[in-house]
Order: sequence, then C-alpha cells, then structure tokens
Amino acid sequence: MEARIFQEFRDIVGPRGLITSLEDLRTYECDGLTNFRVLPRAVLLPSTTEQVQSVVRVCHRERIPFVARGSGTGLSGGALPVENGIVISLAKMNRILEVDLPNARVVVEPGVINLDVTCRVLPQEYFYAPDPSSQSVCSIGGNVAENSGGAHCLKYGFTTTHVLGLEVVLPDGSLVHLGGKCLDAPGYDLLGVFVGSEGTLGIATKITLRVVKRPECTRTLLAAFPGTNEAGAAVSGIIAAGMLPAAIEMMDNLAIQAAEAAVHPNYPDCGGLLLVELDGPVAEVAELMQSVEAICRENAATEIRLARTDHERLLVWKGRKAAFAAMGRISPNYIVQDGVIPRTALPHVMTEITRLSREAGLRVANVFHAGDGNLHPLVLYDRQIAGQEQAAEALSYKILELCLAAGGSITGEHGVGEEKKRMMSKMFTEPDLDTMQRVRCAFDPLLLSNPTKVFPTPRLCGEKPGEYVPHPLEISGIAERF
Repeated sequence: MEARIFQEFRDIVGPRGLITSLEDLRTYECDGLTNFRVLPRAVLLPSTTEQVQSVVRVCHRERIPFVARGSGTGLSGGALPVENGIVISLAKMNRILEVDLPNARVVVEPGVINLDVTCRVLPQEYFYAPDPSSQSVCSIGGNVAENSGGAHCLKYGFTTTHVLGLEVVLPDGSLVHLGGKCLDAPGYDLLGVFVGSEGTLGIATKITLRVVKRPECTRTLLAAFPGTNEAGAAVSGIIAAGMLPAAIEMMDNLAIQAAEAAVHPNYPDCGGLLLVELDGPVAEVAELMQSVEAICRENAATEIRLARTDHERLLVWKGRKAAFAAMGRISPNYIVQDGVIPRTALPHVMTEITRLSREAGLRVANVFHAGDGNLHPLVLYDRQIAGQEQAAEALSYKILELCLAAGGSITGEHGVGEEKKRMMSKMFTEPDLDTMQRVRCAFDPLLLSNPTKVFPTPRLCGEKPGEYVPHPLEISGIAERF
C-alpha cells in the first residue's frame, strides 16, 4: 500500500490504531473458521463513528476493499480478510451508550460483548435474549452481521427480533439511520435487510437493542435417551403438545464425551441427551414440566433430571455452550457445520448423517438447537493424515445437501461467509441470486465491503447474466499498488 495511504490512515486512527507488522497482522488472518487464512495489508481500530467514516471514505476513494470485524468468533469465514484489503476492527467501540429500561431499550456500540448487555440490565431483572454459544466473547456488531441466534432463539427469536435501530456507515462513507427505538417504522424494512447481511452492505456503528423482562421462574430438565431418534421424537412431541419452551437442545454421545472432558457438567452417558428449558409463571412452568417429563418417558427416556439450583442449571448450560470448543478434547481438528431442517425430518436426517459418516470413515458429533431444527454437525478429522481434511470438507458439504433435500437451509445462524458461498447456487436459482445482488449493489456499487463473501461466483453491479466484467479493483489497478 502506498505510504501516503498508510499515513492518512494513521492520521485518522492514531499510531496505536493502525497495525501493519506481520506478526500482529496474523492475529486477524482468519476468524473462528481457521481453514481459510488471508493476511490483510493493514488493520485499523477506530474508536468513533467519525473515524469509521473517514477510513471508509479513503477506501472508497482509493478503491480499497475492507472487512469489518468484531471479536472474530464467526464460524463461516465471514470476517476473513480480503486479498490486498484492510480489516476495520471495531473492538475499541465497546461502550454501552444508553440504558432505557422504562422502554426496554439499550443502545450500544458494535464492539460491546453480547453477555455484557445482560450483565448491565440483570440487576433490574432484564436480559438480552439472543445467546450464541460464544456469547461471553462475541460482539453485538458481529451478531447483527450474522443474525446470530442461540439456544433461546426458539422462544425469543434471533438477533433481528431484538434490533430496533442501526446507525450505519455505508461503503462510500456516508451515514444513515435505519429503524429507531420504536417497534416499527414506515417505508421499506431496510433494517431487516441489513441485519444478517454479513458485512456486505456497510458497517453498523450504533445499535439499538430490545431487552426483555426476566421470567418469574426458569427450570431446566435433562433427559437421556438411547439415541438421537428417540430424543428427536420427544422434541416433536413437546412441540406438538402446543408448548413453546425457552430452549430445546440436543447432544449425541460424542458431544457429551467432549463436554464432560472439558467442563464436567455431569451429563448422563447416553446416545442422545435433551436439554429442555421452560420459563414463565411458577404455576405454568410446574405444570408444563410435568407434561415434558411424561412425553420424554413415552419416548423411551432412560433418565430424567431437573436442575435443582441455579448452580446446577448454569453447569448444564456451560456444558452445552462449551461443546464446540470441547471437540478439541477428542479430535485434533474438526469442521462445524450449520444446517437447518424441518423438525419432522430429524430422525431421517440423523440416520443419513450416520450413514455418510461411516462411508467417509470420519466421526461426526452432533450438537444442535433441536427445537427449531438448527443442526450443528461437527466433522472430526486429523489434518496430519493425508486426505482427511479434504474428506472432512466433502462430508460437511454432503450434510448441507442433505439438509436442502429435506426442505431446509444451508445456514441457520453462522452465515454463508467464505465457506458456504459455493452452496448458495444449490439453494437459490440464478434469478434469486441476481435479485440479492441488486440489493447489494444499491448499497455498495463498487463492491468494496466484504466483497468476496456470500455469492458463489463473482457478480458485479450492472453485468448481464453470463457476461464477464472486470471487477472494479482490477480496473483501478489496485492490486499493483499493494
């Protein structure tokens, strides 16, 4: 990159806000998906909206691609740097700006950690509902980019349900406000378009969140089953009975082994484990929990436990939320997938995953949000064994194809990013993808904001189907300047 551009960036964010040394840049070469690695030319750490605007304006003028980054916990390569581009880290923008509990609103900067929102309002008996497994480290800005969910999204909804307003720096450096503190705004739902857009439409610099009142009572049940088919049948029975639990999570035996080795949650040793959480008025929860127990027993549950104390309940959830990272205890490498299926397809899909696992000669651990059919199969492999990494990648894509064949989706909360963009053409037709691209071009005609993600093939603004048009970065000769 030209020295004058480095200097301009340094003038904007200060000497400590610009990272250029090779050793420090390696920290940012990937997100939680380590299979893909790209070294950025620079990392900038702005601390204000104005600094973000100034940095983006330079990128727009010089045709420099950029990737916004939160905590880097994403699992689809969404925060992977772009070749010859920069990373704009929002870690310094980590202030909770306003707490308005009479209106159940909290305004935060994008670098605020998810769990910190709940910690701020918990003394007043409120909480922030979206709870990804990485909630103790992931940032709200990243949650907005990926429309993150979590265990309790079954009842409370994904991030999009809880984001009411955004301040956004567009890819040309201009500032817009989408939504606000009210529940609905007239005009097109541009707020809904932005949430889940994976950083391709701009950078959110201020976020208005909805928080909810803590329920009077919360109870968590563990039910052990011979296998995931029996556990899945219990899930269908619970939902069919008209209940809406706060969460229904499932783990298979491999996932249980990993969680036990990591955090010792004292799970039953079984083929399939259900975690069912109910919340609400005490009398209602007590009655519904009896029904849940009965349904579990009808579906061959071998053991049922109730968490008796807050400590027991927290330990139960600690095991579930540690499951992804815990896989390192039983396998040197693994790929986390994120498919969605109709709940009724669960027994068939689990049987097929077992078949595909045997054919590939690789183990697959399963941890998922059973209540809404969001699967997280973890394909275990050893990179040191020749061919295993490629076999694991192939198996993970076959599992996504299986989800599509069952009427599902290639992602529920991790996003498409770099990893799954090749699967988009299997889920959407060309007219579908073209319509999405038109939206993207309306926000970012130069395709500078996270430009290589989501879409399976290079798509430019204004090109005809099947026509190759050089990317703006090629036209500008930007590659030669880096």
